[in-house]
Amino acid sequence: MRDRMNVYFPPELLKQIADLADRKNLSRSAIVEAAVASFLSPDGADRREAAFTRRLDRMSRQMQRLERDVGLTAETLALFIRFWLTITPPLPNEAQASAQAKGRERFEGFVEALGRRLQKGQSLLREIPEDIRRQEPVGETD
Repeated sequence: MRDRMNVYFPPELLKQIADLADRKNLSRSAIVEAAVASFLSPDGADRREAAFTRRLDRMSRQMQRLERDVGLTAETLALFIRFWLTITPPLPNEAQASAQAKGRERFEGFVEALGRRLQKGQSLLREIPEDIRRQEPVGETD
């Protein structure tokens, strides 16, 4: 036996209930009954907490990868700058113009190559571990 209960819903929520009932081929009463039962279920909170925990764990792993990638990028840039500054000899004044022109040409080539890699979805950060594994002698592991 079922008892009747009159409740009031905002029009937008009532529309969502009606749309879901139509999609699932159920009555609106069945949809509301299931929602209330789920809300009152003692394990409902546990399921929500588990879902939040899974999402937070996934976000934590994503943040760790992002931190690793940003750290690797910063270290790579710093190492390149140090190397470039210590290795590159100063140019005489008469060679400055041609060096600047060559630098612009090289930079344009760099930007084009970067654009191609990005369009293909290639990532140097993903290639580095593969390069390291290829360079390790066989039998040497951590």
